Formats: sequence, C-alpha cells, structure tokens
Amino acid sequence: MASGILNVGITGLNAAQMGFQTTSHNISNASTDGYNRQSIVQTTNTPIGTGAGFLGQGTSVQTVQRVYSQYLSSQVLSAQTTASQMNSYLDQINMIDNMVGDSSSGLTSSLASFFSGVQEATANPSSISSRQSMISGAASLVSQFNSLDQRLTDIRSGINTQITSQVTSINAYAQKLADINQNIILANASGNGQPPNDLLDQRDQILGELNKIIRVQTVTQTDGSYSVFIGNGQPLVVGNQTSKLQALASPSDPERTTLAMTTSSSGNPIYIPESLVTGGTLGGLISFRSETLDTVQNGIGRIALTLAQNFNSQNALGMDLNGNLGGKFFDMTNMIGAPIASTTNSGNASPSLQVSDYTQLTTSDYRLTYTGSTYMLTRLSDNTVTNVGTGPALKTVDGLTINVGTGTASANDNWLIQPTRNAAKNMAMAISDPRSIALAAPITTSASLNNTGTGTIDAGTMVSLNSTAEATSAFGTKGALTPPVTVSFTSASTYDVYDNNNNLLASGVPYTAGGDVFPIPESYLATPSAAGNGLDYGYRIKISGAPAAGDKFSVSYNSSGTSDNRNGVLLGALQTANTMESTASSPSGTASYQTAYSQLVSYVGTKTNEVTVLGDAQQKLTDQATTAVQALSGVNLDEEAANLLRYQQAYQAASKVISIASKLFDDILSIGN
Repeated sequence: MASGILNVGITGLNAAQMGFQTTSHNISNASTDGYNRQSIVQTTNTPIGTGAGFLGQGTSVQTVQRVYSQYLSSQVLSAQTTASQMNSYLDQINMIDNMVGDSSSGLTSSLASFFSGVQEATANPSSISSRQSMISGAASLVSQFNSLDQRLTDIRSGINTQITSQVTSINAYAQKLADINQNIILANASGNGQPPNDLLDQRDQILGELNKIIRVQTVTQTDGSYSVFIGNGQPLVVGNQTSKLQALASPSDPERTTLAMTTSSSGNPIYIPESLVTGGTLGGLISFRSETLDTVQNGIGRIALTLAQNFNSQNALGMDLNGNLGGKFFDMTNMIGAPIASTTNSGNASPSLQVSDYTQLTTSDYRLTYTGSTYMLTRLSDNTVTNVGTGPALKTVDGLTINVGTGTASANDNWLIQPTRNAAKNMAMAISDPRSIALAAPITTSASLNNTGTGTIDAGTMVSLNSTAEATSAFGTKGALTPPVTVSFTSASTYDVYDNNNNLLASGVPYTAGGDVFPIPESYLATPSAAGNGLDYGYRIKISGAPAAGDKFSVSYNSSGTSDNRNGVLLGALQTANTMESTASSPSGTASYQTAYSQLVSYVGTKTNEVTVLGDAQQKLTDQATTAVQALSGVNLDEEAANLLRYQQAYQAASKVISIASKLFDDILSIGN
C-alpha cells in the first residue's frame, strides 16, 4: 500500500516539477520576440483493477505544447507583408511627390519662365537682349528637364541597389530556414514525436522576417519541415535545400535590376516576372518602380519631347534676323529611345523607331515580339496587344511607327521600346545665337494699288515645309517657298496663279471668298505633278471680299522682318495650345504641356494618398492580428505567477504524500521488529 502511495506521490511531484520548469521558461522568455508560451498537458496514469475497483496510479505529463494558432499567425503574416510593401512604396513615392509638386523643383515655374521669355522677345523682336533672355530661359528649362530626369534616374539606381540588398537578405533567411528545418527533422526523429517548441518558434520568427521582405507561402511536410515558396510557386526552401535568388540586369533593359532564381537542379537563372513579386519591402520597391517611377519619368520625357518637336516645327516656319528660315531651336538627338534588343534574341533583326504623331504619345513602355510569323506590340501599361504586321514598316500605334529593317528575326525575339524614357535626359539646346530665333514670318502679302474690287488678302499662314518633289527644285535656298507668286483674277469668280518668272501655274481656279488659295489643286496645274497631289508651297493665304477682273494679289518673301513678330506670336501660343493626348474627337490634342504636367502631379499625389491610406489600414490589421496572437500565445506574467503558486502547492502536496507514504512504510517495517 505504501509503495503505491509513494509512486503516486512521485508522479505528482514530477508533474509539478515539469510545470515549474515550463512556467519558469515562459517567464524567462516573456520579452523574447516570436516566443509562444508553453504549457504542460497532464493526464492520469492507467489505473490498476482490484476486487474493490480501479485504483489510480497518479499522473503523467504527455507533452509540453506551444499555445499556438496557425490561423492567427497566418493573419499576422498576410497583413504584415502588405503593410511592409505599402511602407516601402510610400518611402519611395514621397520623394517623387515632393519633387514634382514643389514650385522650385518642378516644371511649372520653369515652363512659365520660358514662355515669359518668348512673350518678351515677341514684344521686342528686334531687341537682341530680349532674344538672349529667351535663349537663357530655354536653357534653364532644358536644365530643369535634365535635372528632373537625373533625380529620377538616381531614385531608379537606388532601387536597383536596394533590390540587390534585399535579395542578399532573402538568401540569408532562406539558409537559416533550411538549417532550422534540418534541426526540426532531427528533433522530431529523436524526440519520440514530441514537438521541438523552441525550434518551431525560431522558425516562425525567421519566416516572419522573411515575409517582411517578400510575400511567402508555406507547406508543412510530413517530417515537420516547411517548404517555402514565393511568386506563383517558385520554391525558395524545400526541407534543408534552398534555391538561390539573384539580382540581375533585365534581359531587355540593362538599367533595370530584376529577380532570377537558380535551383539546386539547374545552374541557369530563371527570371521571375515583376508582376509575381508581391508583398514586403521588395514588392513595394518593384511595384513603385513599375507603377509610378516609370510613369513619371516617361511622362516628363513626353512633355520634353513634344515641346521640343512643337517648338522646332514652329521655329522652322519663321524667319530669323539674318533673313533665313528658322532652324532647330532644341537639339532632339537621342531624345526618342531606340528599341532595346533582349539579350536572349537569336535573330539579327534591328528595328528602328519613328514618332509619326507626337500628339498620340503615351507614358507607357512597349514590347515588340516576333511570333515567328508576325510582330505583336504590347503596351505594357495595360497589356493591350496589337498585331502590327510583318514589316518592314509596321502598323502605327500610339503615334509610333516601327521599321523592322532587313534583318531576320527568330521566333520569340523581343525588343523593349521606351519612346519617351530618355527624352528629358537628352534634351539640349540647338541654338545659341539670338539672331537665329525665327520670330518673323517668312512671307508677306500685298494687294495691287490698281485693284478696283473690294477684295482683301490676309497676311498668310505658314503651315508646313513638306513639299512635293517638283516644287522643291524651285524653292532654292529659302526652303519650301516660291514667292513672289501672283494671283490674278480673270473674273469675279476665277483666278490664275503665276510664279516669280510669270509662268502660269494654274488657270481658271474657282474663287470662294475667305477660302484658301493654296495648295493649288492638281486639276488646275498647267504641268501635272508627278505625285498627283498638286503644289503645296508651305503656306496658305486667304482672299476675302469681292475682287474684280484684273485685280492682283501678291505673295513675297519677307526680306526685312526685323520688326515682324508673327511667328513669335505662334511660338508663344504653344504655351496654352493643346498639342498632347489626342483623341478621335480631338485629333490635334486635348492637353497643353502644363495640363499634362498637372495631370502627372495629380497622379503622383493621388497615388501617394492611396498608398498612405492602404498602409495605415494594413498596419491596423497587423496590430489587431498581433494583439490577437499575443492574447492567445503571449506570456502573461500575472498568469505565470499564479501558475507558480499552483505548482508550488501541488509540489508541496505531492511531497506530503511521499512523506506520509514513507512514514507508513517505516511503520510497517517496525512491526516486524
């Protein structure tokens, strides 16, 4: 009897001792990150059957378990990785938001200052100082474009560096997980199925740190190890084996660092599409780059490219102080990005890019892919795919015309097209002489003093310097112009046109008051043109009123345009002209430079606010989920203190049982003596 009581007391003593040790372990790790409190699981020992019933044999501790909820822990991981992504995104976008929205670092004040200089020069076309001030304002604008692009390029370079650093951290955490997986496998094998709680806590803590960098998914294997996956199922850790992540230059864009994975079974890196890299700091960096940085840098480049082309085209339609037609105002060399061939291409095709309509330019990049039979162009901002044909000149999309040349492409060869990415970077001045600014109009019109009708002629409007082949030979050094030209009315309703040598160019052209006189229709040319489209002299004139037979009107070259500012007025009008973002209903454009920039600033501001709100919401979810985990699994010192008292009393009671059993045993032994 005493022996039975002694054994029962010993089991209680052992159970209380294990309770003491577990509670002490909890108290010691109350401040340890990732620690889940532990508790003993007690059960009664198998009783012994007797004639008087079953007698209990005390207690035993089945296991020491973690107080842990897989569901709550998953909630923390999910909210935590998204919050980390938003915080990373916000850190980056705040730099751009402050930059483009600032009055001194943005484009708004520079655009206004530049066009103010244009207006001043237009008001004083003969003033060299005003012209020089206009050039200085243009140089400042170019410098601002260059500076903005450089700052964005610096941010892009910083992202590349951060991606490389984060990949190093991911590989380190992956190796730690593989090592601890091995330890857990060994512990499970040698521990009679008892869970290695502290190792499990350490693994969860490492997994949480990894999850802050990139979103991970886990699968528990039968041996207790975790398999960890990223993206859409790329294995990062399987048991005690790891795959190595690499930060490599993109095959299609050498300035873009992207992710690749090398598995233990393959020595070749497999590139991971950016769209699959989500969550965590790394996901925030990559999504910021593709959603905001690319859009902003392309958007600023689009403004620079469109402004340079518009200004150059209008300046070319004017006349400078030297009596020559205007030349290039801005240097557009390399402003339009050439297609970048992927390093994986096996063919030798070398496409070239031309902007055929600047009003249709977008802020997107494009990817040109040869399928083996045709070329497909993907607009990367919305993944719209267009079959652009087989070449050599492909179908025009968004104002872009691609010529694939004479080379041979192989199936799946592809090229990255960034038409506006480097425009702000490569923008430069093409003019330095203030006399070369073409503020005057190159033509002047007049009516004969002998006219008897009431007809009047306007000052004329330059529209183009693109002429037909037969007209070009007569234009000489003055470009696409052939003044003097005389319009001679043969009646009140018809007129003839003569060139400067009194050669008849067109006869019997019907007159419509207020209508364009040029171009001369093909059917009225004395000598039909080879192109079959008549003559376009690069300008238009309008004759209004009621001319009489014999009335004459002349167009002459403006040989003295010192005080003429007609082209300067048109240059200044570009400030508010809608020359960007054309639509089917407004083919000439729906936005000015300032409007396009304001839209860019608004986009960044809206995106910043969106990321801020989402980040705050995700942080609250993280805090709530963490609080729920702590309520369940965290160490409560008051509760543990109570457990200490409980186990102390149990220990003392079990000791008393042992003491009494020992006394009874001694009494039994003394009877025999």
